[in-house]
Amino acid sequence: MCGRFALDSAMHRLRAVFAAVNALPNFAPSWNIAPRQLAPVVRLHPQTGARHLDLLSWGLLPHWTSSLAAARRPINARAETAATTPIFRDAMARRRCLVPMDAFYEWQPTPGGKIPHAIARADAALLVAAGLWEGWRAPDGEVVRSFTILTTAANPALQALHDRMPVILEPADWPLWLGEAAGDPAGLLHPSTAALRLWRVGPSVGPSVGNVRHNGPDLLAPIAP
Repeated sequence: MCGRFALDSAMHRLRAVFAAVNALPNFAPSWNIAPRQLAPVVRLHPQTGARHLDLLSWGLLPHWTSSLAAARRPINARAETAATTPIFRDAMARRRCLVPMDAFYEWQPTPGGKIPHAIARADAALLVAAGLWEGWRAPDGEVVRSFTILTTAANPALQALHDRMPVILEPADWPLWLGEAAGDPAGLLHPSTAALRLWRVGPSVGPSVGNVRHNGPDLLAPIAP
């Protein structure tokens, strides 16, 4: 599961890291990116095949959706079944993307309630999740571009928090996942072996990441057990 994440890296840094060629999107740092919000995603432009860093809405809206109001818009897709599930199948084959994060959040169930934790790479590099994207055109011509994040079984570091985690891709994996290199992208859909660090965050002190109205770097401040 991945229901909230943080990204405060500058857009010019992301464009350089991913070698994107388009103009920088207008995105302010966010420490509480939530479903239905816009977030930077790296994808291949459908016409040119060049890497673009674009803002897409989190929650996949299939191109064949008949009603925007009634759409389910899943924010996560199970890696084990994405290639065969109708809502994800076409995107898995043709529209894969990269979702950069500085950290993501997970809630640990305890007898006293769920406790939020932040998860990031131990080397302080970007976390890059495997995603799928879609474009949907409304009857009035408006186009909504959206994405979902693929999840897989949690690795040992995260199993105490949740049984699922985002599929995390290393830089060497990016060309294959985007479709720039030949090979089977399904081979990338496994628990990450990267060293991760996790720490407890609110809500016992200060604002809670569970409330989308709270958004600031203090959300990532560690809280003692």
